[in-house]
Formats: sequence, structure tokens, C-alpha cells
Amino acid sequence: MTDTTTEVLPPRPEKAAPVRRSLKSRPVQADRVFRAAAYSAGSITVAIMLAVGIFLSLRAGNALSVAGPAFLTTQDWSPETGTFGVAAVLFGTVTIALIAMSISVPLAMGTALLISEIVPPRLRSLLVTMVDLMAAVPSVVFGLWGVFFLQSGVIPVAQWISTYFSWIPIFAVTDPSGARLTEAGAYTSSAFIAGIVVSLMVVPTQTSVMREAFSQAPLGEREGALALGSTRWGMIKAVVLPFGRGGIIGGTMLGLGRALGETIAVVMIISPIFTINPQVLKTGTNSVSALIALRYGEASQFGLSALMAAGLVLFIITLIVNFTASTIVARSRSGAESN
Repeated sequence: MTDTTTEVLPPRPEKAAPVRRSLKSRPVQADRVFRAAAYSAGSITVAIMLAVGIFLSLRAGNALSVAGPAFLTTQDWSPETGTFGVAAVLFGTVTIALIAMSISVPLAMGTALLISEIVPPRLRSLLVTMVDLMAAVPSVVFGLWGVFFLQSGVIPVAQWISTYFSWIPIFAVTDPSGARLTEAGAYTSSAFIAGIVVSLMVVPTQTSVMREAFSQAPLGEREGALALGSTRWGMIKAVVLPFGRGGIIGGTMLGLGRALGETIAVVMIISPIFTINPQVLKTGTNSVSALIALRYGEASQFGLSALMAAGLVLFIITLIVNFTASTIVARSRSGAESN
């Protein structure tokens, strides 16, 4: 007979339900202190910026209530007669800043690429030190250098530009009747000279920002481009410049912000006028910061309110430039892409 009994297996033990572990980390004391310090510093910075804006708005309210929207379109500056505006000084401010940027950005980018990509390490540290020391030179020194040395050397260049490129309106130098001016006195104290001096003042800052961005380009991609037969310039164009795009934009905007607000050097160079002068090589221009510096000591209470209004306009423009730069840099982070 066959045994038909079946072996009964013992029941399998039920698996215990998995225990969920908390992934929340408990910051140590040092992290909490650092976070509190960072939040405090950011909050204080924003508070100071808001306080400056509120202060300027309150002090400028009297003048703005009298001038109205015409404050942005009036060229004359005579608060005592009720006729004043920032059209001329604002045009001069933007003109000087654009001239400075057209010179400083290529110079800063070339210097940054030279330091980070071309020169040997021994010479690199020396060049970095020299560029950083240039940023420490006071504005008044640049102004004196521009007045007593640079201006005499730039006037022949300005005359040559006006001679061969006067068909471009901004490079023409004419009198009110339209006749071309050739004497050297017509080319002194111009927006062109002030822009050159300001450009040399902002180059160190722009160079430092761009150099740091270029140095962050990955070594592997650099060597890969060279291994595939790329030239040094080809590697820079395909790897370094795309990874440093955010630094280029950030350095440019940082320099633009300083160029818009530069005071002492511009005051020492320009010949202040209160008319829009689109001829950048011709004598006479102005800026908001120079206006405030020159008129602050002798202004009445209403005149001070008008100067505060001019400062408020410059403050708003600077904020717009900085916020625009932050937006562009955020959309074009260094290392985000390469060709």
C-alpha cells in the first residue's frame, strides 16, 4: 500500500511591515548659526536698499510735485525758477557709461582670457596682483591722470575720428550752424574722454569676475577639445566662453552699474552743460552724479529736493540694471552648456 499522508508544512512567519526612516537631518549648531547669519545679512542688505529708496522718495517729493512728469524731459536745471529736469544729465550719464562699456568689456575679456588661459602660472599670479591693485587706485587719481595726461593724448585721436567718420552723427563736431570744428579746444572735456577714464576704472572689477568664471570651465572638456584636434582658440570658443557666459554678463553689468554712478573722475574731466549733446567727441556733457556733487553745497532746500529727485532717478536706473543682470545670469549660468 502506498502512503497517502501528506506532510503539513509549518506556516511561514509574516514579514514585519517596513519601518519608515525619517530622512530629515538635524542641523548642527554651526549650520544653524551660519543660516541665521546668512538670512540676517540678506535681510539687512534689502532693508538698507529699501531705506535708501524711501529716503530719496520722501526728500524728492517736493521737487517732483512741482516738476511733474516734465522732470524726465526738461533739459534745463534751474530749481529756483521752477524749470528743471534730468533729461540732459541723464543723457550724459548713459552716454559716458556706454562709451566706457564699449572699451572696458573687450579689454576686460581679453585680459581675463590672457590670465586664465595663456600665460604660465608663474606670470599669472603677478598679473592677478597687478589687476587687483589697479582696482584699489582712488577715483581722484584717475581723474587727475585723465585731465593732465590722457586728455592731451586723446584729442588728436578724437580729431582723426571726427575727420574720417564725421558722416556718423555721433562722431561729428560742429557748431550751431553746422560748420565743422577743427580746433583742439572743441574736443576737450568731452564724453569720449570721460568714458575712456571710467572704462579704465571698471576694467579691474570686470576682469576679476570674468577670470573667475573662465577658470571654472571643466578640465576634462578642455582636454577633450584639444585631444580632438582643436586649436587653443577653438577650445576657448567651444568650452571656456560658453561656461563663462554668466561671468561675462555679470561682470559687464557690475561695471555698468559703477560707470553710471562714477562721480569724482567725471567731475574733474567734463565741462558741465544742461543741453543734450549727441556729439560725443565735442566739449560739454554732464551726468547725474556730477550734478549732485557740484550743486549740493550751494543748493537751497528746494534745490536739495531737486537733487534728491535726480538721485532717485539714478537709483532706479541702477536697480533696473542690476535686476536685469541677475535675470540674465540666472538664465545663463556658467557651465550650463557648451558648443
